[in-house]
Amino acid sequence: MSIVRVIALCCLFSVGATGVFAEDKPNESVGPKEHYPIHLKEVVVSTPMQKSVSSSAKPVTVLHDEELILKSRGTIGETLKQEPGVHGQSFGPGVGLPVIRGQSGPRVRVLTNGLGVNDASQASPDHASGSVPLLADRVEILRGPATLLYGSGAIGGVVNVIDNRIPTQVPDKVFGITFQQKYDSALDESSSAFKLEGGSGNFAYHFDGFYRDNDDIDIGGLAIDVPRAQVSDPGLVVDENPDGTLNNSSSRAKGGTAGLSFFGDSGFVGFSANTLENIYGVPPEGEAGGETIRILLKQSKYDFKSEWNNPISFLEAIRTRLSYTDYQHTEGEEALFRNDTFEGRVEAPHKPFAGLNGVFGIQMISSRFSALEIEDNEFLVPVTRSNNFSFFAQEEFAIGNTVTEFGLRIEHATVDPIDDATVPYKSYIPVSASVSELWNINDNNIVTLAFTHSERAPQVQELFFEGFHEATRVFERGNPNLRKEKSNNIDLGYKLISKWVNVQVDLFYNWVQDYIFLQRTGALVMGDPEAVNQQANARLYGYESKIIFHLLKNRQGDFDLTLFSDFTRAELTNDVDVPQIPPLRWGFQVDHALGNWNSNVRLTRAERQNHPGLNEADTPGYFLLNITTQYQVKDFKGANLLVYAKGNNLLDEDIRNSASFLRNFAPEPGIGAEVGVRINY
Repeated sequence: MSIVRVIALCCLFSVGATGVFAEDKPNESVGPKEHYPIHLKEVVVSTPMQKSVSSSAKPVTVLHDEELILKSRGTIGETLKQEPGVHGQSFGPGVGLPVIRGQSGPRVRVLTNGLGVNDASQASPDHASGSVPLLADRVEILRGPATLLYGSGAIGGVVNVIDNRIPTQVPDKVFGITFQQKYDSALDESSSAFKLEGGSGNFAYHFDGFYRDNDDIDIGGLAIDVPRAQVSDPGLVVDENPDGTLNNSSSRAKGGTAGLSFFGDSGFVGFSANTLENIYGVPPEGEAGGETIRILLKQSKYDFKSEWNNPISFLEAIRTRLSYTDYQHTEGEEALFRNDTFEGRVEAPHKPFAGLNGVFGIQMISSRFSALEIEDNEFLVPVTRSNNFSFFAQEEFAIGNTVTEFGLRIEHATVDPIDDATVPYKSYIPVSASVSELWNINDNNIVTLAFTHSERAPQVQELFFEGFHEATRVFERGNPNLRKEKSNNIDLGYKLISKWVNVQVDLFYNWVQDYIFLQRTGALVMGDPEAVNQQANARLYGYESKIIFHLLKNRQGDFDLTLFSDFTRAELTNDVDVPQIPPLRWGFQVDHALGNWNSNVRLTRAERQNHPGLNEADTPGYFLLNITTQYQVKDFKGANLLVYAKGNNLLDEDIRNSASFLRNFAPEPGIGAEVGVRINY
C-alpha cells in the first residue's frame, strides 16, 4: 500500500467522521495530555501496597482505556514498544516479547494478573508469550529491578497484563458486552475480540474470546540483509530473497476464558479457566526449497484468587493467588517443548504501626520443563524439575516531605534433572534487597533515588540446553557451571508536574557480576553457528525521558507537543558489547483534541546500533512515522463507541530491530493502515 493511500485513508476517516458527528455537542475541550497528572495519581495494582504512580520511587508506566486499545497489537512486545525504555523483540508477527532497558527473557517477567505467564518465552526469543493484549483491561510496566516483588532476576522490569478473568467486584450491570474488531493492511490481519461480563448480589462472571489471523507481512525492502547475516554465519548462501514480502510470517491465534467470583462480607473467592492456541511461522534463511518451520503452541491455564479483608487486627487483608499452566509447543517436526508450572503467592499488607506501612508474603513456583528432539528422540533439555520458594517483605515510612522504602527477598531455588545422572543437581539461595527515597520538594517537583541489589539463579535452558535449535538456527550449548547472577542498580528520577509542562526523566546504572548471556562463538558445529551461554561481569546504563508541552488551547482545540528519548548501553568488562541491545531512540509527537476527537502524529528516530556484540553485525538506523486519529461517542444508542484509524511506517522504511535475534532475516512491517472499532454496551 502506497504512502499516499495510507495518508488519504486516515484523512478521509477524519473528515468523514467529523461530518457524521458534527451535530454532536462536543465535550469541554481537555488537552490530550492534561490527563497526565491524573495518571500520576493512579493506583499501581502490580505493587502489593498498591501505591500511586507519583508516589513510586521506581519508574512505572500504566496503559488502559483508549490508549491501550489504540496501542494494542497481536503481541505484548509490539503493544509496548513505544513506551519509555521499552522495545519489542520481534521474531515475525507471531512473536513479540518486551525488552526493558535492553533486557529480555529471564530478566523481564511477564505476568497475567500478578502471576507468571509461565510459558517458554523466557527460554528463547522465538517462543511466543501466552499473554493476550487484545483482551487486557490494563497493562502496567515496572521499569528497573522488580525482584523483591515478583521473583529472581527481573532486573529489567516486570510487565503485568491485567484483565478481569476473575472479577474482583460485582459490576453495576447484570449483563454487559464489549466487542472489538480491527484490520491491519501491512499484515493483512483481522482481529476480533469480545467480553461478556456481569453479575448480581454476591456473584459475578466473565467470559471472553479472541481470534487473530494474518497473512505474510509486507516489508519495506528485501527480506534478508545478506551481508550482515553472513557476519554471524559466514557459510550462509541465500538462493531466495523476496522483495516486499516476508515469507512464512503468517500466523493464527485463538483463545478464550471463563471466570466466576463469589463475594461475601469479608472478601471474595474466584476461579477461571483459559485456553490459547497459536500457530506461527519462522522466517526462512533463503535456501531454495528449504524447510519452512511452523510453531504450534497450545496452553491451558487455571487460576484461583481470593481476598480476605481484616482477617485479624494486625492485617488489612490476605490475598491469595494460585495458577496452574499446561504449556507445550512443537517446532515443525523437529522439537517439542513442554512446561507445566504451578505458582502460588500469598501477600499480606499490614495495618500501619510505629510509622511503618508495608506488606510481607511468600511465593512458590514449581515447574517441569523439557525440550525433546523428536526425530532422534533425544532431549535438548532433559526433563527438569525447578522449584523456587521465597519470602519477601517491604516497608515504608514518611518523615516530612520524604518517603523511605526498604525491602528484602530471600529465595531457595533448585534445578533437578529427572532420571538423568549425567546432568548435575543445582541449588541456589538468591538474596535481594532494596532501599529508596522519594522527596516531594513541592507540589510540582518530585525527586526519587533507589538502590537495588538483585540475585538470579540460572534457568534450566541456560544450564542444560544442548543441540541445534531450528528456529534460532544456532547450535546452542548450556553451561552447567553457571553461577548466580548478582546486580547492583541505582535509579535516579525527576518529575515536574504543572499546567503547561510535564517532565519525567529517569537515569539508571547497573553493575552485574557474572552476567549470563548467549553469544555466538564464531565456531561451526556440523555446519551451523555455535552459541554458548557464558558469564562475565557487565555494566548497563542509560536513561528514559519525556517532556510534554501544552502548546495551545482555543476554539480550534488543544495542542500538545511531546519530546521523548531513551538509551541503553550494555558492555562486558572485557570490552565486548552485550548482544541484542536497542539503540539510542528519540523523537516527538504532536497531539490534537477537540471534543471527542483526538489525533496525533509521531516521528521516531532510532540511531544506528554500532555496538552489536561479538560475531554480530551492526544495525542501520531508521525513521518511523505514524499517524493516529480516533473518535469516541460516549452514548451511541446506549453504547460507548470508539472508531479509529492509523497509518504505520508511512515512510515505508526497511526497519531492522537490533533487539531481535533474527533481525537480518525478519524486518519490521512496511507501510500500512489500521482501522478498528470498539463497542461497549
